[in-house]
Amino acid sequence: MADSSFDIVSKIDRQEADNALNQARKEVEQRYDFKGTGASIAWSGESILITANTEERAAAVLDVFQSKLIKRGISLKSLDSGEPTASGKEFRIVSTLKEGISQENAKKIGKIIRDEGPKSVKSQIQGDELRVSSKSRDDLQEVQRLLKAADLDVDLQFTNYR
Repeated sequence: MADSSFDIVSKIDRQEADNALNQARKEVEQRYDFKGTGASIAWSGESILITANTEERAAAVLDVFQSKLIKRGISLKSLDSGEPTASGKEFRIVSTLKEGISQENAKKIGKIIRDEGPKSVKSQIQGDELRVSSKSRDDLQEVQRLLKAADLDVDLQFTNYR
């Protein structure tokens, strides 16, 4: 019998992220407590630029954006936000959306699978994703449960299950 396998990836639905950003932008434009504060949120190339006239307002805009991401099903582990920095008379926060599993995190995940997972399971790193294979599908599902329970600093999805 052939081995069953699945891939562990960390991807973001760009359309959902764009929708979350647009919803946050509309809310910031309409909310009374943001009137006259110069608060805004927009794409700046691949990153997200948040601006406001005070550090607290910039953090509040980031909070609005985070709530929209959660409602759209995007994990906050995928959002990498910097600290508010002063730029002239305004404060800026630059955030990026992380995709792919770094080599360091891939090694951590592989170690968890080797140490705590079933013995028949093999994992191999393929670029920014991991392929996990085994003869038993039950073992593969056990690995998925194990990784969902593990507290990792990366958002994981399981794809290509065969």
